[in-house]
Amino acid sequence: MSITANWSYPTAIKFGAGRITELPDACSQAGITKPLLVTDRGLAGMEITTRALDILRAAGLGAAMFSDVDANPNEVNLAAGLEAYKAGVHDGVVAFGGGSGLDLGKMVAFMSGQTRPLWDFEDVGDWWTRADPDGIAPIVAVPTTAGTGSEVGRASVITNSATYVKKIIFHPKVLPTVVICDPELTVGMPKMITAGTGMDAFAHCLEAFSSPFYHPMSQGIALEGMRLVNENLPKAYHDGTDIEARAHMMSAAMMGAVAFQKGLGAIHALSHPVGAVYGTHHGTTNAVVMPACLAFNRSAVEERLAQAAAYLGISGGCEGFVGRVMELRQMLAIPSGLAALGVEESRLDELTAMAIEDPSVGGNPVEMTLENTRALFDAAM
Repeated sequence: MSITANWSYPTAIKFGAGRITELPDACSQAGITKPLLVTDRGLAGMEITTRALDILRAAGLGAAMFSDVDANPNEVNLAAGLEAYKAGVHDGVVAFGGGSGLDLGKMVAFMSGQTRPLWDFEDVGDWWTRADPDGIAPIVAVPTTAGTGSEVGRASVITNSATYVKKIIFHPKVLPTVVICDPELTVGMPKMITAGTGMDAFAHCLEAFSSPFYHPMSQGIALEGMRLVNENLPKAYHDGTDIEARAHMMSAAMMGAVAFQKGLGAIHALSHPVGAVYGTHHGTTNAVVMPACLAFNRSAVEERLAQAAAYLGISGGCEGFVGRVMELRQMLAIPSGLAALGVEESRLDELTAMAIEDPSVGGNPVEMTLENTRALFDAAM
């Protein structure tokens, strides 16, 4: 079976090995004639990035790049990116990389024609309607990891550098016009990043599946996404050149991002403040807190996770599902607790207060309070 396809859900997606060569066509489809490629510092000098720039240059689209992007991108990175975008008189963005490069690239395009400050567009109520849609530049997204699914998202997570709070900036036109999903771009990922991003995709699917909100389409997508991760993440981790496993993981990442329209929960509520304060890898942090959050929510999700276990081919119902999560974590060398990530007990009250304010709290199947969230942090340490 050929793992190559063109999809128009939820946007135009060119999926398959080697399809990075179609980057100029993707720019043309999006109406971009002078793109700025936005990526993170780690990717800036890598072969996959220089190859993408060479492809753009050969097509007469220039080879402009901005890479001053932190692991948890903030408004300072954005200001620098906007300066580069405007100085180069660009007319669109190629968002290239993992979640950080994709999220910041999308925000450079979004803010390129806005007059209000970034935080005025936080995902609160209908604040997105404050934006001038004509001031949003077109976006082509090229993921190089298989985790966040930001390439098919209508929002970005940007950290406020003053308060260390992660904010979600939303607008429907932030959804990239074209996505190129080329699993060959993920072959060189370090094992640690393969593990962390893969568990991020699993967390997105798991929390969407567990959320109490009604969204049958997301529910089905989340279930199949978990199956793809369960079967393919160990393969991609142990053999980074397994293109079929890499391809299925890229699909699972997109599925997780589509599914979490249904809601996220305690896993993300805990990992967002930890990542903002300590700069930890988001997907790895999700994997670290996952067992404690599963135990926290068990009374509300036991039957649902038993259904998931059956679909995933895991015996033992909910207990078997949790056991498989623990097995995956061990197999992927995920740190045993937040203390191993450098989280200090002296800051748990502060992190708890931040977690309770995180928008993910609303999708958790068990109501989160200051008291039980503080206890959950203790359990995750």
